[in-house]
Amino acid sequence: MAYPLGDFPNGKTVKGDTNMKKFLAMVMAAGMAFSLAACGSGASSTASSAADSASSAASSTDATGEAGSATGDALAAASGITGLAQCCDVGTLDDESFNQGCWEAVKAYGDANSLEYNYYLPSGEEASDEDRETLIRQAVTDGANTIVCVGFLYGPALNWAATEYPDVHFIGVDITAYDISGGDTIPSNIYCVTFKEEQAGYLAGYGVVKEGYTKLGFLGGMAVPAVIRYGYGYVQGADAAAKEMGVDVQMNYYYGGQFYGDEKITSKMDGWYSNGTQLVFSCGGGIWTSAAEAAEKHNGYIVGVDVDQNYLGLKGVEDGSFTYNPFVTSAMKGLGTAVTDALDSVKNGKWSGIAGTNGNYGLEEGDYVGLPTATESWNFKKFTVDEYNAVVAKIR
Repeated sequence: MAYPLGDFPNGKTVKGDTNMKKFLAMVMAAGMAFSLAACGSGASSTASSAADSASSAASSTDATGEAGSATGDALAAASGITGLAQCCDVGTLDDESFNQGCWEAVKAYGDANSLEYNYYLPSGEEASDEDRETLIRQAVTDGANTIVCVGFLYGPALNWAATEYPDVHFIGVDITAYDISGGDTIPSNIYCVTFKEEQAGYLAGYGVVKEGYTKLGFLGGMAVPAVIRYGYGYVQGADAAAKEMGVDVQMNYYYGGQFYGDEKITSKMDGWYSNGTQLVFSCGGGIWTSAAEAAEKHNGYIVGVDVDQNYLGLKGVEDGSFTYNPFVTSAMKGLGTAVTDALDSVKNGKWSGIAGTNGNYGLEEGDYVGLPTATESWNFKKFTVDEYNAVVAKIR
């Protein structure tokens, strides 16, 4: 099944070694009210990036390939941003999820403010801390003084970069003080952005059980903190709804060890669906493609992640990839909003108010996590928006 790739010019890919540490999945707690099966994690493998290797020789330009105007340069200098970059997580830029959700915010901000911008992508799933340092160094060399680093694996590289480039503003998405230094102090030129993904996961799990699905699955990418929080919330939400309804719910739970779909993951999902699984929460960048391919084969369903992925199901129906839309809903977090807010702080001279801190975004802080409620994305037939809002209010 083919999935179209987006057009992302000017990105740079830096090749490196294969020394990435292996991460162990956290063990699910015992004593749940419903059964849990098929826990495990797969080995990570190396994949090619979506960026064109020829683009590594490109100069720092905006995504149209044209340098910023003199007016734009003057505006950038006055505002505190002279160049903007995103250093990406492992996977691909067009993952329709985490990397892309952040990049679209960076790109839109650059366009709106006449800023030069670029992205830098690790060459494979097993990029090292040194590879990430190289990406940051390249971004600074190309003129960026404001860099969005996405994914907690950037923690050690940011610990180095904070000292190496004290005048650069670093925005770390899904990164905490502990990820950076193993402690509770964030360097004064870094702002950390994290989310309460467990709340979005809870709402998804609660909603699908209320809808009538009782044979569920959770397909995580790598067992990193954000993915783990999504999964645990999903299990808790499904458990809460099952108790309210007096029904038994079965749950398959698995970390694929990667942020992309392939034959191995598709085969795993095919086994789940063929054995009765009705719906899988696919949580981990491009790994959703394997869940969707297996779901479509068995008339099953999926829950998207990070952004509203309903459009992918609609696009699949239009281009013939799907015979129906397999997306029931998506567990979302406000990547674009949080990144934009942080960039505004740099641009408007308010960086000192957030630098050295961790903004942790959830329902208490605003509508930063949740399910899409727009009519075109609300694919529940039994679970209503009013019921959803009631649960949101309780969590808030």
